[in-house]
Amino acid sequence: MVSAVKIRKFRKGVEPISVTCCLIFNYIFEVELKTIISIILFVFSLNLSAQSKVYKADIEGDIDLGLAPYVKRTVEEAEANAADAIIFRINTFGGRVDAATQIKDAIINSSVLTIAFIDKRAISAGSLIALSCDKIVMVPGASMGATTVVDGAGAKQSEKSQSYMRSEMRATAERNGRRTDIAEAMVDERVEVEGLVDSTQLVTLTSKEAITYGMADTVLATVDEVLEAYELEPADIAQVDSNWAEDVIRFLSNPIISSLLIMVGLLGMFTEIKTPGWGLPGTAALVALALFFGTNYILELASVIEIVVFIIGVVLLIVELFIVPGFGVFGVAGIICIIGSLFMGLISDWPTVDSNMLNNAIIQLAGTLIGSGILFYFVARLLPKTSIFGSLVLKSKIEEKSGYTTEEKVKEFVGKQGKAITDLRPSGTVDIDGVRVDVVTEGGFIKIGSKVIVIEEEGSKVVVRKK
Repeated sequence: MVSAVKIRKFRKGVEPISVTCCLIFNYIFEVELKTIISIILFVFSLNLSAQSKVYKADIEGDIDLGLAPYVKRTVEEAEANAADAIIFRINTFGGRVDAATQIKDAIINSSVLTIAFIDKRAISAGSLIALSCDKIVMVPGASMGATTVVDGAGAKQSEKSQSYMRSEMRATAERNGRRTDIAEAMVDERVEVEGLVDSTQLVTLTSKEAITYGMADTVLATVDEVLEAYELEPADIAQVDSNWAEDVIRFLSNPIISSLLIMVGLLGMFTEIKTPGWGLPGTAALVALALFFGTNYILELASVIEIVVFIIGVVLLIVELFIVPGFGVFGVAGIICIIGSLFMGLISDWPTVDSNMLNNAIIQLAGTLIGSGILFYFVARLLPKTSIFGSLVLKSKIEEKSGYTTEEKVKEFVGKQGKAITDLRPSGTVDIDGVRVDVVTEGGFIKIGSKVIVIEEEGSKVVVRKK
């Protein structure tokens, strides 16, 4: 039999071994568990990194200057977030050449893969935008071309405009390895493409023709097919929509709205000059003109030069009205500066300006000035009757019987002629039959030495008009 002493000795020897084994087992388990977790996290991260980041933007409707900031922001966001591609869904009949050029430049300068997905059509300016992308995909039955520069009525513009558009199309196609002759033939029907059109037809390609002649890369029906074709699946698609600021800019750039802003600005300036102090008309003028020039500055229509010229024009007019008597060099120069700055603020820089753009700007500005002139007339007639203007003039009549009249015989002057012996701005002094009479004009300036006629009297106020 084994003695109790030997058993105790055996147990003492076994216990350290078992503890050591447990510690080893626990260590191995912990290491394995950490390894398994690390492998799972690694595989998960690989799966996330394998997902492509794709930005998608829509270019549809009229191509106007309000669309350019939206496209530029899309490109900037895609670059900042290291996107794998940008898909531009295009469906447009075209629009402004200067707007298309700005959009083209933003796309060409992008460091991200750009894909034009022509959904139905990319006509006129839309063709230039499509050609600026690295890849062109068309849906079945889509079309691309007809890039001749025309006016609003569809009439072909000058050769200068066509030459500029041909060069833009040719250079863009050349950069992305596409046929330059077909790109030019989209602008000018005189460019003959063998097997496609003769020298009397303008090029507009169908989806199948675009593939055949190398102007498009493939025909696909959906964006998912595009992602699969360019190995972008699985993809995290970020749909970029226009924000409120871009919508406001696009609204303010509308010709009707910009014309109203000019009218409010000019009318507010006119009213503010006619009334004392600073009030609502001046504030409205500043806001309207700031919106007009600010919007056009963002859209690259106006620059600091136009804004400075406008300010110079306003200063010259103020000098003419309040410092230099009469209406001469300062007044004419001021009007020229104001009109010139407004006109230049409606058109793009050369050479993107075409005759259609010039004609539209001339018509818009002329209509605005005529409308402003009509409003000026009514304001000049109604302003003296308003409470603001009337607070500067004594309206209540003081009867002669009260004994407080300052001029007892003013009624005798109505209808008589006199000569201004001071500048009337609008108040001053007139000589009537050898009598010096303090008078006020209807609101305009009358130079010293001018002949005037008394048209009415209101209490002690004698109102004259230039004869």
